[in-house]
Amino acid sequence: MADETGSRHLLLLHGLGATGEVWLPWAPLLEHRWAGRWLAPDLAGHGWSPPLPAYSFEALADRLVTGLGPVADRLGADDRLVVLGHSLGGVVALALAARMRRLPIDAVIGLGIKVAWSPAELDKARELAERPVTWFSSRDEAARRYLRVAGLAGLFAPDHPVVDAGLRREDGRWRLAMDPAAFAVGEPRLPALLAATDVPVLLARGEQDPMVTDAQLKELGVPVVTLSGLGHSAHVEDPAVVLDLLAPYATPDGP
Repeated sequence: MADETGSRHLLLLHGLGATGEVWLPWAPLLEHRWAGRWLAPDLAGHGWSPPLPAYSFEALADRLVTGLGPVADRLGADDRLVVLGHSLGGVVALALAARMRRLPIDAVIGLGIKVAWSPAELDKARELAERPVTWFSSRDEAARRYLRVAGLAGLFAPDHPVVDAGLRREDGRWRLAMDPAAFAVGEPRLPALLAATDVPVLLARGEQDPMVTDAQLKELGVPVVTLSGLGHSAHVEDPAVVLDLLAPYATPDGP
């Protein structure tokens, strides 16, 4: 987390299968372009965050609220949060902004949120959630699987330090740190989440993201931005372009 120099702070939420470490390449940019503190936690069942008994977007948000307690306690009366979430993290960001949680959130930016789920896709997710943990004999095998699951294949090399947070070694074998049961989080009810949110929301997608279309996002009735030439993991492909989405909130006196 960067040193506090302003009253507007940034919460970065990763997607399904990834960890908070995926935002580490942002650190040098944030040092110069974000005035306040920033935090990139692991969602429940990912990285070093313990699993949940059952997964839902609300349960993931509630765990974050609990984990953010010490941080929230240090916020001043005028301090605010801006939340940028990728994919699963974008839905959790909207759940965090729901009025009932009463966090001091100024705005939510959701990147690459999958809006429409077919019955076959939901069945596949439930199947993955019910599979036992897969063990690998080498770190390289586990790392390559992690990169595929997290949607990061081709964006990080298997030996990149960012990958380490997504792996665990036990008794000479390797596994993904992610709790497989998290695949069963289900289909997001975005209209309901947006109706429960009274802060500005911006939805963005990479132009080449196969998981969501502009038309699907525009049906939700909030501002939409398409990032030219980028795919589902636009925040990794071009951090500077995605960071531009935060420009209106980068200073304490922004909107």
